[in-house]
Amino acid sequence: MTPRTQYARSGTVNIAYQVIGDGPFDLIYVPGWVSNIELAWDEPEYARFLHRLASFSRLIVFDKRGTGLSDRVPDDALPTLEQRIDDLRAVLDAVGSERAALFGVSEGGGMAMLYAATWPSRTLALATFGSFAKRIWSPEYPWAPTPEAREREYAEVEREWGNLMDLAHYIPSKMGDRAYAERLATYLRRSASPRAAVTLLRMNTQIDVEHVLPAIHVPTLVVHRSGDLDVNVDEARWLAARIVGARFAELPGADHLPWVGDQGAVLDLVEEFMTGVRPTHGGERVLATVLFTDIVGSTAHIAKRGDRAWRDLLDRHNALVRRELAAFRGREVNTTGDGFFAIFDGPARAVRCALAIVGAAGGLGIEIRAGLHTGEVELERDSVTGIGVHIGARVAALARGGETLVSRTVKDLVSGSGLRFEDRGSHALKGVPEVWQLYAAAS
Repeated sequence: MTPRTQYARSGTVNIAYQVIGDGPFDLIYVPGWVSNIELAWDEPEYARFLHRLASFSRLIVFDKRGTGLSDRVPDDALPTLEQRIDDLRAVLDAVGSERAALFGVSEGGGMAMLYAATWPSRTLALATFGSFAKRIWSPEYPWAPTPEAREREYAEVEREWGNLMDLAHYIPSKMGDRAYAERLATYLRRSASPRAAVTLLRMNTQIDVEHVLPAIHVPTLVVHRSGDLDVNVDEARWLAARIVGARFAELPGADHLPWVGDQGAVLDLVEEFMTGVRPTHGGERVLATVLFTDIVGSTAHIAKRGDRAWRDLLDRHNALVRRELAAFRGREVNTTGDGFFAIFDGPARAVRCALAIVGAAGGLGIEIRAGLHTGEVELERDSVTGIGVHIGARVAALARGGETLVSRTVKDLVSGSGLRFEDRGSHALKGVPEVWQLYAAAS
């Protein structure tokens, strides 16, 4: 469920915030360029990231002035960094937080660093990710963009805002994922208008915390990915070297957003730093119904339609599958090419979801096959594993085009549901012991 949005008053400006979790200390998450605290929960990877932070803290999230659900700012009255940390303090006051840990991402790190230096008595600890000291080039700070490059960026942002973005610079691991690019474009549109986005970008350009760094005297963790193309890892090393006692942690990867890529590695570092306890990920074993789907004859479709038409068709297919997963309370685990892997906490809903997906595929001119099995799986940090998963995948591989094939376990568990089943015989499943009785499902 989306946490309730509330407002804190900072001077004449209303700042939107939410609180989630009931951990032993307060943690305020300071976002980067633009944000929308309600829409964030609709993006599965981002929501998982925030839930993990809330698992060991009372998490406070907010939209900075000028973005998301907070009040906009006029182009001719850009607030200073000091005014923006007043907003942060107003949110903490509104939730009754006397001391909090701060986690600042990208340019949000500048706000968090200035707050920690100004209000050490109210700061438990400071963590940054993908952050920088300033955004204008100088001989002493050669990693920042030149003023000319920044002006070109302003023009491009206002011209292209809300369209499908080139993800190569910010989140290269998502290149080629059109569905993700579309969701990101929607998120950006709802976080700020084109003019507001440029205004915020100009605000970010003014950030310069170089002289603040030696005044930070709280426990500090600086995290950065080695291949970040937006903020060079040398900037993070430079930051950490100027904060007394700061710990620097470099992670592999190139994504600038912490919840994209290996978010678990980022969160493990932050949780251990904030709590003093190294997270363990032994996994939780649960009973679940696994569903695998894929498009029949995808290679022939590509040859017949061409790459662009196939990409459009695949986007429509992905939207169809996600719509049905949402309707039947399925959890998407992974998407590979033209296939989906999802889990359900109820076998009847899983079967009905599979039938709905297979049935709707005809409207797209394609055939989908689906396979289901109910068994024990292990829920790990960012994955679902176990013998139950392997059995489900093997069942799906034996399904015909337009068929929903299930194991006998599924059939027995949904007895009395009104679903019908036709015996498809006994099969040896590769890599799985015993012989398995399989059935074709129908509504």
